[in-house]
Amino acid sequence: MDSSEQSGPDSCSQDINPVFLQQLRELDIPEEAAKQALLHTRNVSAEEAAMYYFNKLENEEEGDDDLMFKMVFVVNMDLAMGVGKVAAQVGHAAVGLYQALQEKNSWREMAWKWDHTGAKKVVVQGTNVAHLLELQALAMSLSLPTYLVQDAGLTQVEAGARTVLAIMGEEEMVNNVTGSLKLL
Repeated sequence: MDSSEQSGPDSCSQDINPVFLQQLRELDIPEEAAKQALLHTRNVSAEEAAMYYFNKLENEEEGDDDLMFKMVFVVNMDLAMGVGKVAAQVGHAAVGLYQALQEKNSWREMAWKWDHTGAKKVVVQGTNVAHLLELQALAMSLSLPTYLVQDAGLTQVEAGARTVLAIMGEEEMVNNVTGSLKLL
């Protein structure tokens, strides 16, 4: 993602609630960190932003700051999709998964860390729909967020065809699910 297109914490400073910001500053939280915490928690409250800030500090002290995250896209190779169709389906998977990551605080934190550590993405080959469903079940059993694209059926594949599975998480955990698959 081009830096001019990023929608991360730095791009929305006009959305910061000034009352909450002042409350965080009174807790001796640095201004930039307070702004990031407010944006990350969607300006819900100063309390939530403070909890985010202090929990993040605790996590960094525990050494989880060096964890690497990645997003993997498993393409259903059983479908006859052209290169452009595959690219579009991977795009749908990326957007769908990123939207799903906004549903939980822990997933939003993961997305933020992923985005700020290089936003690693890998595309691999899946055998068929049964394989994608098996991988999705395994990922979900490991509490990894997933998104499975179902095509609208307007071009190359049948409506409802499951084209790409997206999985996100800490790199080692994701490798437990997709590490043996061939790159596309």
